[in-house]
Amino acid sequence: MAPLPQFPLGSILLPTMVLPLHVFEPRYRALVDDVLNGDSEFGVVMIERGSEVGGDDVRSDVGTIARVLESKIYDDGRSAIISIGTSRFRVNAWLPDDPYPLADIELWPDEEASEITRADLDATVATLETCIELAQRVGVDMGQLPVLSDELSIATMQVTALAPVGGFDKQRLLEAPGPDQRVPLLNEALDGAIELLQFRLGEQ
Repeated sequence: MAPLPQFPLGSILLPTMVLPLHVFEPRYRALVDDVLNGDSEFGVVMIERGSEVGGDDVRSDVGTIARVLESKIYDDGRSAIISIGTSRFRVNAWLPDDPYPLADIELWPDEEASEITRADLDATVATLETCIELAQRVGVDMGQLPVLSDELSIATMQVTALAPVGGFDKQRLLEAPGPDQRVPLLNEALDGAIELLQFRLGEQ
């Protein structure tokens, strides 16, 4: 693949997730211009250490390609874009930031499931629904579970997107080789979230 523009963020983008961005930093204005004049795709990687603004950040080497769905350019050069995560990738090499981050990447499709079945994922979804209900009782809106894809790999990403875990845990879920590894990690994360919510509700 040709080198892909990269937008490092303090949060994680997963395949199937919608990502709204307000772009104001000059180097990322240039990125948006190039992306909109090209194939409308850029990469999103999580910043492991450092800041989104100003550079000098330490970036993850696994991220997600984002495809722009909508864009608006303001008179002062700022822009607002809405994109959606499509495919997972690995960074082979970081290229010079000139003027924005750029990386040589390769797509990293999920491994096919050999142990996890749809029934296993359905059980995980039931746990997530319990988590959503408990969160609502403590005043936290986790959103609604979307209609899950028939493709097991994509469905596990949809569940991961809603899982109430931190960015580094979601990065670990993104980096799981496939559903066989991702679903057990999801179960562990959701069980921990339920214990915490039950504690907050005084049900333990």
